[in-house]
Amino acid sequence: MAREIQMGKLRKRESFSRIQEVLDMPDLIEVQKNSYQRFLDTDLREVLADASPITDYNGTLELTFTDYALGQPKNSMERCRERDMTYAAPLNVHVQLYNSETSEIKETDVYMGDFPLMTENGTFIINGAE
Repeated sequence: MAREIQMGKLRKRESFSRIQEVLDMPDLIEVQKNSYQRFLDTDLREVLADASPITDYNGTLELTFTDYALGQPKNSMERCRERDMTYAAPLNVHVQLYNSETSEIKETDVYMGDFPLMTENGTFIINGAE
């Protein structure tokens, strides 16, 4: 018949269900988290590959994006919420500049801006608003 079920710390309820097992709640934001992680792992690299190489008007200089790296966030999530800041990490792209006249290749890392990071809740903190 009826049985008592603990709901939280203080509340108890009577259950009249025939099935005694309770199904686990699925992770409803898993799709968004996996999609964002795939974007960081593969899709961003594909975007950079599609944009390169970039050549100048004369065709003597060629700029190629080879790789990228996300740095550590400058501020914590709590601090970003409190101070109306964006929770982001610096995006640095490794580039090669090839000069066809001198056959010289220069390589360097270029700061491309701050890249918003997803929280564990599947949200972003932009200007302190989640």
